[in-house]
Amino acid sequence: MAVTKSIETASLSIEVQKGLDLAGDPIYSKKTFSNVKTDAAAQDVFDTAEAIKGVLEAPTRDYFINESSSLINA
Repeated sequence: MAVTKSIETASLSIEVQKGLDLAGDPIYSKKTFSNVKTDAAAQDVFDTAEAIKGVLEAPTRDYFINESSSLINA
């Protein structure tokens, strides 16, 4: 039997600087945006992250797509 993966939900996370540690290195936390379309093109998600970055006050670092999938034994 073949197993297939079905993406159920997706969200976008952006690492945003929230301060500095004692050594002066940046500390980051993640801001997460839910309800990303599961069939959204990677370029479209990246462009959206760049637009969000443009309105954030703090510096940002990396972007992530978080997907939750189910495995189906067909």
